Amino acid sequence: MPREISFFDAYMPTLLLAVIVAGVIALVADRILVRIGLYNLVWHPALFRVSLFTCIAALLGLAIYA
Repeated sequence: MPREISFFDAYMPTLLLAVIVAGVIALVADRILVRIGLYNLVWHPALFRVSLFTCIAALLGLAIYA
């Protein structure tokens, strides 16, 4: 059953909140990975950033709906 959040009397899907939280987590993880120097080993940094965000958002979505 889909879960929804009431935000000022408007129902929003919980997945929207999960995507916003995933964006914040991905930004923090990106800053940490830049300081470590991992992006020197990555072939395509932009593609790595998008895939990192996608994986985090998918894991949060699975945690909510599974």
